[in-house]
Amino acid sequence: MSAPLTAAQRRQLLSHPAGWIATALGAGLAPKAPGTAGSLVALLPWWFLLRDLAWPWYGLVLLAGFALGVWACAVCDRCLGRHDQGALVWDEVIGMWITLIAAPPQWWWMWVGFGLFRLFDIWKPWPVSWADCRVHGGLGVMLDDVLAGIYAAIVLQVLAWVVRALA
Repeated sequence: MSAPLTAAQRRQLLSHPAGWIATALGAGLAPKAPGTAGSLVALLPWWFLLRDLAWPWYGLVLLAGFALGVWACAVCDRCLGRHDQGALVWDEVIGMWITLIAAPPQWWWMWVGFGLFRLFDIWKPWPVSWADCRVHGGLGVMLDDVLAGIYAAIVLQVLAWVVRALA
């Protein structure tokens, strides 16, 4: 858990487009649970824009979003002078979108995916923990949440398979 940002740091972050991206349009500036706020913000564009995209387009959005996040988070890391400050939540957005890449169409699966992603993002099983500690810069900010999203997506698919098998 990183120390809260000062008012000057918040202004500094939001004075650059990278700060708006890295904080997911300011969601990361939530006073409590900024990672959860960033994950929640990710659900709106996923529900209204991404969930019905063809796989190649969805993959392109993920790749572009990841690259954008690496850049924005690197800029913000340098700006703030510390690695992976809690307000940087674009990684949660991409992690959520990875989690939900093949989610079943019923609305409640989105919430199952949300819970699973938050679980793996907080728990940080290996290699999520390794990436969190060893990889720095913008790539380091993004990578642990990508891995948490992959774990969550796998578990979500297994749960969906079990539910279908039992139905």
